[in-house]
Parts: sequence; C-alpha cells; structure tokens
Amino acid sequence: MGVVTPPKTPNAPKQDRSRATRQRLLEAAVACLAEHGWAGSTVSVVAERAGVSRGAAQHHFPTREDLFTGAVEYVAEERSAALRALPVQGRSEVVAALVDLYTGPLFRAALHLWVAASNEEQLRPRVTELEARVGRETHRIAVELLDADETRPGVRETVQGLLDMARGLGLANLLTDDTTRRTRVVTQWASVLDEALG
Repeated sequence: MGVVTPPKTPNAPKQDRSRATRQRLLEAAVACLAEHGWAGSTVSVVAERAGVSRGAAQHHFPTREDLFTGAVEYVAEERSAALRALPVQGRSEVVAALVDLYTGPLFRAALHLWVAASNEEQLRPRVTELEARVGRETHRIAVELLDADETRPGVRETVQGLLDMARGLGLANLLTDDTTRRTRVVTQWASVLDEALG
C-alpha cells in the first residue's frame, strides 16, 4: 500500500505572504512613528517603507489608528517575549534590561502615540487601554525577573518606582545621549533594589 499524502492547501502560501506583509507593515509603522512622529507617519508613508501598496496596507489595517496601535502592541509583545526569555541574572542586569525597554525605538514610537492620543479623541481610549495592558505585563515580568515578593509591604511600589524611573530615563535620552548618567543610575537603583527586596 502506498503512502497517502494530504492534499496541498492552495491558501498556505497566500496566508504566509499575508502574515509577512502584516509584519512588514507593523515594523515599518513603528520605525516611521519613531522617526517622523504622528504627523509625519501616514498610511502611505508606512506602506511605501514596507514595500506594499496603500490598498494592501488598508486591507490589513482599515484605519490609521488600527495601524499604529497595532504596531506599538506588536513590538511591545516582542519586547515582553524577549524579557521573559532572559536567563536568570543578577538584579543589576535585570534593571538594565528593563531600562533598555524605555530607551529604544519602541518607547520613542509609543511616546509619539501618547502625544497624538492626548489630542485625538478617537485614538485616546485605544492607546490608554493598550498602555494599561503593556504596563501590567511589564510590571508582572519585572516582579518575576527580580524575584520580588509583592506580599511584603512596599515591594510593589518599589518595582513600580523602578519602571517609572526607567520611563524617566527614556525621556531624558530622547534629546541627548544619556548613557553615562543612566549607567550610574541603573547601578545605584540595583543596589537600592537589593536592599529593598532582600
């Protein structure tokens, strides 16, 4: 008896191309938002950067808001996955990795999206919900990586303080390279965490 092979699915290559197009659009949207801000990031600009037609872009993301909130969410999920994959390290390495989340293109793109959401009524609820979800996930991962016991008084606030400080360091880095000062702050904050978290 011969080997029975399943019939080929004609849609599989088309689905793969569709997923690849969607991913290129998301990555291009984040890059455009980080480089050009909200005003300079149109669907046409993103489509051109991704190497697809405007129609293809709108097929995947019907509105500009869909495209940019989807892009920031996509990269946030990628960064969360990278954080979760970090090997168990010392606290100073974990602090540095968390701070790095706020000094790259994702943070710059997210910041432009926040500013736009403060002025655009239709965008605000989507960005607010997205940021709340990303914030909760980042906090949860930070607690895990730092091996922090949030049942102890003050520990939750200490971890949240770390994330707030990391966001502030990211803001300071937007206009000038703040690497030297940031390195000293990260080292000091890791010592504070060691003392506070035990």
